[in-house]
Amino acid sequence: MWFTEYFTSILSGIFTSAYLISVLLIIGVMMLENRSPVKTLSWILVLLLIPFAGVVLYIFFGQNFRKQKIIRRKGLKNHTQIQKLAHAQSINFPKSELSRHEILKAQYGLILLQLNNSNSVVKFGNRVKLLLNGASKFESLKADLLKAKQFIHMQYYILAEDNIGNEMVAILKNKAKEGVEVRVIVDDVGSWDLKSDYFDDLRSYGIEIFTFLKVRFPGFTSKVNYRNHRKIVIIDGEVAYLGGINIADRYIHGSKKLGAWRDTHLKIEGEAVSSLQTIFSIDWYFVSQKELIDSKYYPPVKAIENKVLQISTSGPDSDWPAIMMGFLKLISTAKDYVYIASPYFMPTESILMALKVAAMGGVDVRIVIPDKSDAHITKYSSRSYVKEMINAGVKVYLYQAGFIHSKVIVSDDAVASVGSSNMDFRSFEQNFEVTAFVYDKAFAVEVRESLENDFSNSKIVLPHEWKKRPLSQKAKESFARLFSPLL
Repeated sequence: MWFTEYFTSILSGIFTSAYLISVLLIIGVMMLENRSPVKTLSWILVLLLIPFAGVVLYIFFGQNFRKQKIIRRKGLKNHTQIQKLAHAQSINFPKSELSRHEILKAQYGLILLQLNNSNSVVKFGNRVKLLLNGASKFESLKADLLKAKQFIHMQYYILAEDNIGNEMVAILKNKAKEGVEVRVIVDDVGSWDLKSDYFDDLRSYGIEIFTFLKVRFPGFTSKVNYRNHRKIVIIDGEVAYLGGINIADRYIHGSKKLGAWRDTHLKIEGEAVSSLQTIFSIDWYFVSQKELIDSKYYPPVKAIENKVLQISTSGPDSDWPAIMMGFLKLISTAKDYVYIASPYFMPTESILMALKVAAMGGVDVRIVIPDKSDAHITKYSSRSYVKEMINAGVKVYLYQAGFIHSKVIVSDDAVASVGSSNMDFRSFEQNFEVTAFVYDKAFAVEVRESLENDFSNSKIVLPHEWKKRPLSQKAKESFARLFSPLL
């Protein structure tokens, strides 16, 4: 009997302490951090409903480090030069060739926005190739890696130790033996399965490899929530890749659970390669404390074709959620259509309202999301937005031919964006992301047609059918929706 009473008193003390800590954290969330109301309410619910687990979740995932700037760029030579060039372009835009280009003139607001919020310099004379699956991306990338003569800079969220991962690493090892400089950044959470022996092996070949924001105690509690989700490759300063495809077999062969993996990537040649090199250089300085300023990393590049690009980034190191702001501008200024693909659709309130306003104002707004998902809570959270979307006139499609992992948006046969950013809170506010805004009619048409093919491989959500979904599914959606700002 005494043991039961003793054990009960201990449990009572633990739960009382958890509630007291929860109350203190709630006060901190509400009064000290000045968060968005949506995220504030979500954390309050978590802390009140599951106090003990909620405290643990908040310590690991709830702290806000945007204002502290995880990566401090001040003083970096490359960043300073980009700031000056972006400022000059923003001032001289009305008098420059930008104002004489039909599409650029029409997209003046979007261009100026990105010059101001992320120093996203406008780059001319580019060739852009759209890669619509893992097989085409890796075939192209391997061919370019084999041609490398001076350096290879590679950054991925996931580098898997599987067939394609080993094949890519074998190429890097051979190029390093040839005297090519090879630098690699992988995210510590995305590439969690890689062991220390793996890194030691690559370093034995002269490859410099670092993990981004190592998840170790005590730093685990402050940095686990901020991941580098970028997928970037730069080869000799002449060719670059970015998009949604990591290095893993599933991007080629799919998976038993989800089927074929549908994704989108870009190969870029021209002036815009230097923008991606600058982004890599900043991240490289953070992980290695070495600044890449040699002119060989920024070789002079002749105009190849006529595509105009802005490479936009955002993350905890930025003053503004630049990519989200770019998407918001693109949606709100569309006149004819906006097509979107995203594997995780948990938009901020501003994006959600912009989509509704566009659709109700006569713009053809279409969104394709997965029918099958690799995460249940994100699946149901994404679906919790479907009803209000279709009620506003947005056409929502559930992809049937496997799993769609593309992060794409295109508007009015004028501008298209392909990158690493999902249409969700995490990508907009917490992850380090990168996306390319391409101002070109032919390219926009190509992206639109690829999305139209995705729509044809999808099932459109019809209002009368959606109403008939099981009550259990509605409950799961409502529950998951509470956590969407935290996922």
